[in-house]
Amino acid sequence: MGGPARDPVVDKLDEVWTSLADACEDLSPEEWDLPTDCPGWTVRDQLSHVIGIELELLGEPPPPGDGVDRPHVKNDFAARNETWVEARRARPGSQVLQEFRQVTARRLDVLASMPETAFDEIGWSPVGQVPYRVFMEVRVFDSWVHEQDVRWAVGRPGGLGGAGEAVTLDRMIGAMGYVVGRKVAPPDGTVVVWRIGGRVERELVVVMEGGRGTTPSSTPAGPTVVLTLDPDTFWRLSCGRTTAGEVLATGDVAVTGDATLGRRVLEAMVVTP
Repeated sequence: MGGPARDPVVDKLDEVWTSLADACEDLSPEEWDLPTDCPGWTVRDQLSHVIGIELELLGEPPPPGDGVDRPHVKNDFAARNETWVEARRARPGSQVLQEFRQVTARRLDVLASMPETAFDEIGWSPVGQVPYRVFMEVRVFDSWVHEQDVRWAVGRPGGLGGAGEAVTLDRMIGAMGYVVGRKVAPPDGTVVVWRIGGRVERELVVVMEGGRGTTPSSTPAGPTVVLTLDPDTFWRLSCGRTTAGEVLATGDVAVTGDATLGRRVLEAMVVTP
């Protein structure tokens, strides 16, 4: 008899981690040191970060030291993550890639052996107390965004149209009610529409009702503002990889309706710590 059925989230992680490793294959020493759009981190640092998270989930303690003196480290959780990155900054990128492949393979073996009930168990995650399956979806999201950081830095597009992009867009779209309702907080009756086009077609509508950002079943007539953009611009804004000023200057976002509100929404879209 075989082992437990493999939860679909394990396949998503496998897909993203394989793609991230492939993006780093045969990079030159100079490419490993390239800065990325994730503040403070090089290409090497992106892999080091994922390695560190997965090693902690395997039960290993973080290295001694802290990264709080670095300007991109904003809180204690980030400082803890930074210790893993700091410990690998002097290592050749090829060694970091080898470790990445080994660590992610170990994690996939552990996850594949877990019973389905384990993925239903509620526990700690960076997004609060959630089922372990949701925590692993967060790992898919985090790993895919860091894969894209690498790919943008080294000029190797890829990893698109799969599980990582779908999970990321779903998570970021799900956060836009909070962005409008809590961060922007326009008057009741305000309707904000995002139209994502290109390789991914999505439309998101948030309506202010009772001081909250709600998601209606259909788009009301005469929205207050419509933001038209591609999926890369959407996730890069949401993950702090670009700014409202940059995307408006380059024309990567078209704003129809209340331009002032549109800019405020774009400025508020960052939802990652």
